[in-house]
Amino acid sequence: MKLSVVLATFNEEKNLAACLDSVKGLADEIVVVDGGSDDKTVEIGKSFGAKVIITTNPPIFHINKQKAIDEALGDWILQLDADERVTPELSKEIKSEIRNPKSEINGYWIPRKNWFLGRFLMKGGQYPDYTLRLYRRGKGRLPCKTVHEQAMVDGKVGYLKNSLIHMADTGFSRYLVRWNRYTDLIAQEIKEQFREKEKRQNNAIVVFCQQFIMTKKITNLPSISIIMPTLNSERTL
Repeated sequence: MKLSVVLATFNEEKNLAACLDSVKGLADEIVVVDGGSDDKTVEIGKSFGAKVIITTNPPIFHINKQKAIDEALGDWILQLDADERVTPELSKEIKSEIRNPKSEINGYWIPRKNWFLGRFLMKGGQYPDYTLRLYRRGKGRLPCKTVHEQAMVDGKVGYLKNSLIHMADTGFSRYLVRWNRYTDLIAQEIKEQFREKEKRQNNAIVVFCQQFIMTKKITNLPSISIIMPTLNSERTL
């Protein structure tokens, strides 16, 4: 079974080499979709023998990540971010799992260990931070989300034991940059969701009024409490 490691990057020269170095001996193919970096990201990717595809840098992260997934040729796909590292233990476990010819599992949740301001976050629900990153080609896709997108896998999924290292924030300034970017994206996502919900709710009210006018009267008043929730569920959920 061949394994493709896929990444989407933008100005990741400080992280990419360590990430790709961690998958030596594991990856049969590396696919990097770069959003037009102006640093040495592309050069570093090519130095590891990666297939590098240069494109634009869309504000929605999943677009370039999905491009990388679509370009992969391996039987299995390991989706990584440039600030993540595969430990030797995790590498060994992945090899063992994907080489099992009798396995019916199409994807695996991997426990992620997050490095934050000089230490790993192990309490307060921060570990294990499970993320669905390993799946058979053709069985997993990313949803249209602006942040924290999680792959959707068809079929059975399992859990790996060994951790994926996430060098989330090595300094407070990097944390602030990431925080500002994520909060902007989340705010926009909430705004769009609210607009869509409001539009569908208004549509439900219009339909109810149309039905009321067409029938001219409602003879069974208790039915109002049934009609409205029904309309609401059909038009807003």
